[in-house]
This record gives sequence, structure tokens and C-alpha cells, in this order.
Amino acid sequence: MSETGWKAFVTGEGVEDWVVLHGGPTAAFRTASLQDAAQLAAAIAKVPGLEEAQSVLTVADRHVSVRLTRDLWRLEPGHVELAQAVSTVAREHGARADRALVQEVQLAIAAQPPGIDVRFWRTVLGYRALADDAATDPLGHSSTVWLQELDPAKSVRHAMHVDVSVAREHVAARVEAALAAGGTVVDESAQHWTLSDRAGNRVCVTAWPDGYPDPTNPSA
Repeated sequence: MSETGWKAFVTGEGVEDWVVLHGGPTAAFRTASLQDAAQLAAAIAKVPGLEEAQSVLTVADRHVSVRLTRDLWRLEPGHVELAQAVSTVAREHGARADRALVQEVQLAIAAQPPGIDVRFWRTVLGYRALADDAATDPLGHSSTVWLQELDPAKSVRHAMHVDVSVAREHVAARVEAALAAGGTVVDESAQHWTLSDRAGNRVCVTAWPDGYPDPTNPSA
């Protein structure tokens, strides 16, 4: 796996509509109605190369979301041109990109190496393989599952937690809202915050890799 592809996308030109999270680059476009959203989706589906990229196109109430690839590590230079083409079609249909709508929710299941059991989680959820340590909804809608390998010397305290990734300009507001709703900060760094509810259940909020570490500086 290489970071070259996603770093090039994050720092690319003409992709301002797109948010790059661990589930791949995604854009959400607002429309005036469900009918307009369906028409926009039909037009986007005709963008050359979109089908070959195994993209996910979703129509919901007054918006269309497009995910170019389900795997962050499969980003290639051609995805930038594909994103630009999709954004052009959206603008031609009067749709407005809304980066605040884009997020990625992932269930992280921690275990020491002997206890890693990705086959079980893929089977019980009806998911398919995404990587050696991950599983994903075949429809591309539900949260991904990541099997987090712990150091054998580390005790297993919180065997599961939720990862929430959002656009870089919205992560601080998401954290502030969670704190206002009763959460507390357990740990924080330049890239993420680990929050806890009153019972001690944890969630990590991050903008990775969309906020990597300075999207205008690919060498950072």
C-alpha cells in the first residue's frame, strides 16, 4: 500500500468538493428535490470511468453522494480527473456540494494477534473483504469494520470503539458539539480527539486523512 495516491488527491486542484476519509474520497451534492437528485445521479452515472472505478452512487432526500472508491489505498492519479468530471456535472445541474454532509463511521474491534477474527465479523455482518484487516457493507452504506491489532503486551480494556471521520473544516465543531452534549475528552492530538460518554464508551473523532497534516503541503 502507498500513501502517494491519497496525498495527491488531498492536495490536488479542482477537488474542493471532495472529502478524503479512510473510506475513500466522497462528495455530497444538495439538490432541490428527490426528483432532481435522481436526475443528477443518472447524469453522474454516465461520467466515463465511474463504473470501472467501482464507485458508490447514493440518492437520498435532496442530495446525491458519490464515493469514488471504497478503499483509500486504491486511489490513483485518474481519480482526480474523475472527481473533477463529477463536480462539473453537478454544477451543470445546479447542485451544490456540501462537505459537512460527508462523514465515515467505522467500528474498530481491538484484539491481540491470536484473537483477531476478521472472518467471523465478515460472516456475521454479511460483509465482504476490504483489506486483510477490514470488512465493508457490500452496498457501501453501512459502517466499515476494522480489526485493530494490539501489542501483545498491552491489556485489552476497551475492545470496541467507534471512529468518526469528517471534513477538516468541520472536525472541531463536531468535537465541540459532542462535549456540549455531555462528552469528555480522554485524549487528543493534532489529528484526532478521543471522547467518552458518561459510561466510559469511547469514540475517536478525526479528519484523517482529509486534514493530513496540512492539505496544502504534500511533503508535510
